[in-house]
Amino acid sequence: MAITLPDARELPDEVLQELRLRALRGCEMRFSQSDIAEMLGVARETVSRWWTAYQTDGLDGLPDERTGRPLGSGRTLTDEQGAHIQQLIDENSPEKLGITAPLWSRGAVRDLIHKEYGFWMPVRTVGEYLKRWGYTAKKPSRHSNDQDPEEVREWLEETYPDIERQAREEDAEIHWCAEAGVEADHYPRCGYSHKGERATMEVPDSHIRRNVISTVSNTGEFHFMTYPGMMNAVLFIVFLEQLLSETDKKIYFITDQLSAHDAKIVSEWVLQRLDRIEVYFLPSHSPELNPTEYLNNDLKGNVHRAGLPKNEEGLATRIHAFLLKLLELPEHVRSYFQHPCVQYAAGQEM
Repeated sequence: MAITLPDARELPDEVLQELRLRALRGCEMRFSQSDIAEMLGVARETVSRWWTAYQTDGLDGLPDERTGRPLGSGRTLTDEQGAHIQQLIDENSPEKLGITAPLWSRGAVRDLIHKEYGFWMPVRTVGEYLKRWGYTAKKPSRHSNDQDPEEVREWLEETYPDIERQAREEDAEIHWCAEAGVEADHYPRCGYSHKGERATMEVPDSHIRRNVISTVSNTGEFHFMTYPGMMNAVLFIVFLEQLLSETDKKIYFITDQLSAHDAKIVSEWVLQRLDRIEVYFLPSHSPELNPTEYLNNDLKGNVHRAGLPKNEEGLATRIHAFLLKLLELPEHVRSYFQHPCVQYAAGQEM
């Protein structure tokens, strides 16, 4: 990891004077002025000026005043302009402001600055501004264009708080459910290789796949079942029966609107057991609101850390090992509720 030196203009006078003396000593030892400047964190021209002054008038010739522009001067954007750009970024998407980009990248911010103030700024300089303003590059969260904002608002502000209240009154548990498919040839991590060469790995048959259905609760409860093929209503009922057999409390069951979850025979099965279970559906196209999706991300990202399985049996073994270990880690299960999109469900422990 590279060490970042403080800007010399921010250093106290006595420290800056010590840098001058060390620069002169380096020149006397015949180090290059470029190397000295890089080591001390100053400009090469500054070292050259110090050395020239020393050769002419000795130590008395060294400048004791600060040269160069003051820190922050010479910046392209004024503080007011910078604050305006930040406000636009915070309150708008690029598309809303007429910028052709899906999210705020350095290029998109450069286009915004040009749109607002009429000049082009180098992308690298834009990156420095973003860093100075406290922005960092992040993998974007996703949501579907088909998502209904009003449906999401109603879920967050009305439906889920009501579920939470009812569960608390009945001393019931809230379980969140989702399915995931794990492929034998899927490896989301990066690998190193020499520059210009690809990182390669041998992969098994791309058709080897195993599916998982699981539930999590904000108290660290975790239940799962693996299965081949596609989820259907009958298989979903099998999982619900298994879930009820593993707890004595009533369950408020929250899942997505997959057709297998909302099938007629499932509804009829649930109606006969309302004293044990009630099923609620998340807003459509809203997987980010489901804590179990973060378990699924964890599973897919870590199940193949030791290498790719060679066959379906090996894949099933890997998946079971990961999930069985998770049963022993309730604190880790609770951590899935700390993602910003699902923290609304983390506060009330049943």
